[in-house]
Amino acid sequence: MNTLYEVRKLSSKNIVSPKGFAAAGMHCGIKHKKKDLALLVSEVPASVAGVFTTNAIQAAPLKVTKEVVYRTGKMQALIVNSGNANACTGKQGIADAYEMQSLAALKLGIDPSLIGVASTGVIGEMMKMEPIRAGVGKLELGKTLEHGIDFAQAILTTDTVMKNTTYSTLIDGKEVVISGSAKGSGMIEPNMATMLGFITTDANIESEVLQAALSEITDLTFNAITVDGDTSTNDTVIVMANGLAENETLTPEHPDWHNFYSTLQVVAEDLAKAIARDGEGATKLIEVEVVGAFSDEEGRKIAKTVVGSPLVKTAVFGNDANWGRIIAAVGYSGASVDPEKITIKIGNALMVENGEPVPFSEEELIKILKANEVKISVSLGLGEGQGLAWGCDLTYDYVQINASYRS
Repeated sequence: MNTLYEVRKLSSKNIVSPKGFAAAGMHCGIKHKKKDLALLVSEVPASVAGVFTTNAIQAAPLKVTKEVVYRTGKMQALIVNSGNANACTGKQGIADAYEMQSLAALKLGIDPSLIGVASTGVIGEMMKMEPIRAGVGKLELGKTLEHGIDFAQAILTTDTVMKNTTYSTLIDGKEVVISGSAKGSGMIEPNMATMLGFITTDANIESEVLQAALSEITDLTFNAITVDGDTSTNDTVIVMANGLAENETLTPEHPDWHNFYSTLQVVAEDLAKAIARDGEGATKLIEVEVVGAFSDEEGRKIAKTVVGSPLVKTAVFGNDANWGRIIAAVGYSGASVDPEKITIKIGNALMVENGEPVPFSEEELIKILKANEVKISVSLGLGEGQGLAWGCDLTYDYVQINASYRS
């Protein structure tokens, strides 16, 4: 393993930065003005892995994309629209998703079985296919920074910012690049939710190995965020690995496996935190760290419960150091706790030690809570388990945004 160059962040890079990828994004007419149609393409069929919503109600595009991921194990392109989720749209919705796949296949001259489909937006409205039919032909693929930005903009809904990140690492002495682009702002719970995440890499890795890595990493990243407790119908995270870096095939036994795995994890974590930070109406990112749990699973459960508590979220929004809401969330998380061993910090300020309240400065806590990022630390004193979760505060603007979402 190369210890001097394990993971390096690359600025001004995006989804097309790995070798052999091109992208496009445009406004076709699904939405009023903003970009709403995107295409991502690899020069060659890529190994693919995917994770999807846990909601029993799943949008039509997921059926199409799951077939590509699970039946063929190869993907060469993704067509994505925003403004309409194509969810709860019956047989016509399925037909429309397959038509989107076919339109992209015709444009690119490749087999439809190599093309995934993703949609995000309003649930329960039939897809406007005429704008998509006209738009696919007008998409102009390219490998520049601008093409990657067009793609990132076209997948957004209520997001206020694009979510892009890129890192590189060395494998067999060759530079391998991993890039990600995501959207997500509301309905983020409990396992992904209304979020789309697309990750590209030029690493050489088989689909089964990539799938195992993505599934593990998702539990530590995308599944560790929450905004509002709602789960949507369209969650999708896709990783495409086209092998053009020409490294030896990656497996957990490869001497540089840690480099690849760590880089993929930090890309996923960047995207997950960006989604939590951009929660609808949010003003702050909240990070909850739990240590001393019986197991990592219980540590993650507690962290997710605390960061997802509406009362904790509103307290952070109001700069209120109400640690009682934090310890209450720890208690109802369903994980094992001993009230006499719980220690809680907000930032660096100790609030509770071994179950006993500790005097604190309101002025100091207000300063801590006014920051753009607020960290809550919980120590349970029971074992070696730990967990991390990210979320955001709950604001007046969240209500306003979602009260008028369809308009």
